[in-house]
Amino acid sequence: MGLLNGPLTFSRFMVVGRPPSDFSEFIDQRIKRHAFHGIGTDAQEKIMGWVGIENLLDTDFRHASYAWGDYLLFSLRIDRRSVPPSLLKIRALEAEQQHLKETGRKKIDKATREQIRDSVRQGLLGRTLPTPSFYEICWSVSNGSLLFTNLSEKVMQDFQDLFKASFDLTPLPYVPWDPQVMDKETAGNVEALQTADAGAVDPKTLGREFLTWLWFKSEERNGTILIPGVGETEINLVRRLVLESGDGDYSESVVCQGMHADLKEGRDALRRGKKIKEARLKLSRDAATWEFTLKADRFQFQSLKMPVVMDMKEEQENRDGRVLERIYLLETVIRSMDRLFAMFVSLRLPENWQHERTRMEKWLQSSSGQ
Repeated sequence: MGLLNGPLTFSRFMVVGRPPSDFSEFIDQRIKRHAFHGIGTDAQEKIMGWVGIENLLDTDFRHASYAWGDYLLFSLRIDRRSVPPSLLKIRALEAEQQHLKETGRKKIDKATREQIRDSVRQGLLGRTLPTPSFYEICWSVSNGSLLFTNLSEKVMQDFQDLFKASFDLTPLPYVPWDPQVMDKETAGNVEALQTADAGAVDPKTLGREFLTWLWFKSEERNGTILIPGVGETEINLVRRLVLESGDGDYSESVVCQGMHADLKEGRDALRRGKKIKEARLKLSRDAATWEFTLKADRFQFQSLKMPVVMDMKEEQENRDGRVLERIYLLETVIRSMDRLFAMFVSLRLPENWQHERTRMEKWLQSSSGQ
């Protein structure tokens, strides 16, 4: 599974609210109360609850199996039933014909047709086996941050609803330009960008501008950047880049792929005003390397490959240490990207941006990008 091993895709949240003083007992009671207890024999379309992260059948959470040091690790299970539209259509037509035959009528009014359709649908749901899905959670209690291993808006909303009902705390989706999650300096810089006399910046576009700046930095000094509070870090764009212009039905995308995608097509798209929506990045520091796709609009990580942690299949005590080491490596790449973003926002201020922008324009117009 992603949090314990293998590639990892996740969205980020900040947990808002004041937890009770007896937090450990509170969590133990609430996670068990809202554990997954199976889907009934009726026609429920969806049922969800918490299960163990290692044993997906664990709904007892004995010995606080969700507790790993300062972290709470567990999974969300959602079972859904659905009826294929084509099956519902044919069964409803059959039921309507049967109704006409039994009543001797020639037509069915709208209300009756809807009742028949609903009855057929409920009957089909009751005979349909649910499909289970599992999503992992890593909750850092000390700093109120949380990772959820899915990017779907629908699934994230289900998670937020159950989490709030379970723990009386609110998980807010994280983006680094949200004043509720930023440090004071970065929050002040974002506010200054919004109110700048010479061209105010929409915070929602900052993620895309950030990825464009990262592309530029990846080709300057061989991609080496001195990140405040982190140190010398090398960052490169690899294999895939998605650019977009416009909104909604009027959006137009360009996808560039290749081992290191010389990305000539991507440069042309930038010159035409497109913004980078997502990029595959490789970040290296010391002897560690991370590779992932960063989605600019929500700052979500997709298919993150982390530095190798030794085999998890060993004694429990050592294994627990390996899991915590993996979480440490996960937090390291997240912190690096957040600080890179804060660095970009500082440079993006009007008094700093002209110099950086001039260099970026020269880079963009050059044939080699050097």
